[in-house]
Amino acid sequence: MFGSSIYLRGRDAFTGGSPQAVYEELWQRGRKGRLRTRAILAVLTLLSCGALVNPVFGVVMALVVAAADAYFHWHVYNASKVWRRGLRGEERMGRFLRHTLERRGHRVLHNRTVPGHGTVDQLIVGPGGLWLVHNDAWHPETEIGEHGGTLFIDGRTKSQMVRGLAEISAIAGGLIAERAEIEVKVVPVLVVHGGKVKKAPFRADAIVFAPPLKMIRWILRNPVADLSPEDVEAVTRAAVHALPIGGKTMTAA
Repeated sequence: MFGSSIYLRGRDAFTGGSPQAVYEELWQRGRKGRLRTRAILAVLTLLSCGALVNPVFGVVMALVVAAADAYFHWHVYNASKVWRRGLRGEERMGRFLRHTLERRGHRVLHNRTVPGHGTVDQLIVGPGGLWLVHNDAWHPETEIGEHGGTLFIDGRTKSQMVRGLAEISAIAGGLIAERAEIEVKVVPVLVVHGGKVKKAPFRADAIVFAPPLKMIRWILRNPVADLSPEDVEAVTRAAVHALPIGGKTMTAA
C-alpha cells in the first residue's frame, strides 16, 4: 500500500494516488507476467539452440536471453528513477558534470538566482561558451520531440516553458556580460530525465533537449564561443557575483 513517507514528507510522488505511486503499483503487479515471459523465452531458446547445436550451447544461450530480458526491464525501470522520486534531476546532472566537464576545465555553478526571475539548476562556463542548464523528469511513456522547430510533449506544445527558459538565459547573459565586461551569450539547454526523447539531442524553440550524457557530448562538440582560460575565470567570477545563491547579493572585493 502506497502512502506518505516519513522520510520524504510533502513530496507529491510519495502520496497515494500520485502518478508515481500508480506506476510503482502497476510495475509490481506486472512482476509475475515479466517472469513468465522471461521463462518462456529462455525455454524456447534452450530447445531451439539445443536442437540446432548441442544441449550445452542451448543452456548458455537460454541464460543469455534471460539475462538480457532482465536487464532490459531493469533499465526501463531505472530510467524513471528520478521521476519516481518526485525529483527533477538537477542532482543527477550535477554528478555527471562533476565527472565529465569539470575535469575538462569547465566551471559549473549550481542553484544560482537570476534576480527577479527565479533559480537556474546549473550554469556551465567553459572554453566553448556558457550554457544554462534546466532539468526536468518525465513519466517513462511521455513522448518528447520536435516538429518544425517546435517542442511537443505528448503532442502538445510548451510555449510558456520554453519562452521562460529563453528569457531567463538572455537576462543571465546580460548580467554576466555587464560584470565581466566581456561579450557573452548564455545558451539555454534542457536536460531530460526519463520519457521517450526522439532523435536526441534536438533543437526546438531555440533550446536544445537531450538526456544527460548526450547533452554533455553535445556541449563539447558544439562550442558557441572561444574563451581563454583567463576569460573562463573572469566570466565565472562575474557569474558568481551577478547570479547569487538564494538571492544573497555578493559584492566585489
